[in-house]
Parts: sequence; C-alpha cells; structure tokens
Amino acid sequence: NDGAVMEAWAKDQGVEGSMITFLADTRSELTEALDLVLNAPVLGNPRCKRFAIVVEDGVIKKLNVAGGDIPDEATFVEAILEEL
Repeated sequence: NDGAVMEAWAKDQGVEGSMITFLADTRSELTEALDLVLNAPVLGNPRCKRFAIVVEDGVIKKLNVAGGDIPDEATFVEAILEEL
C-alpha cells in the first residue's frame, strides 16, 4: 500500500506510540528484496504476496507467507503472536 493508506490504517488501528510501525513499499523495493512479488496480470501492476513479518533490530525473526500449503490465517496477528 502507499504511504497515505498505511498512515490511515495505522491511525485506525491506534498504534501511535506503540512498538508497531506501518511502512509503505510504493516502489516494491522491500517486496522484491524479500522475493514476495505476486505476479497476477489480472491485477495490473505486480503486487505483494500476503505475508506477516516480525523484525527485531533489523533482523527477520518470523516470516509467514500465505499461499500453497500456508493458509491466509498464518499471516493473521493471532497466529504470529502464538508463534512468538
């Protein structure tokens, strides 16, 4: 999502002042670096696969990517919290 969408989402979720940071990836730089590009021509431009990531001090601690044998639910906050 773009910066405006992420800012609005963060505001809606009330994360200001918490340890959670919402980031936009408008040029798909992170998406490409993590090899999470979803190429679905019907959607137009390349998109990002559905995923949840936990990063601590710049180190990826957990990465769940939905698709194949991994259900969307594996990217839900409840699943991530259970795995921490």
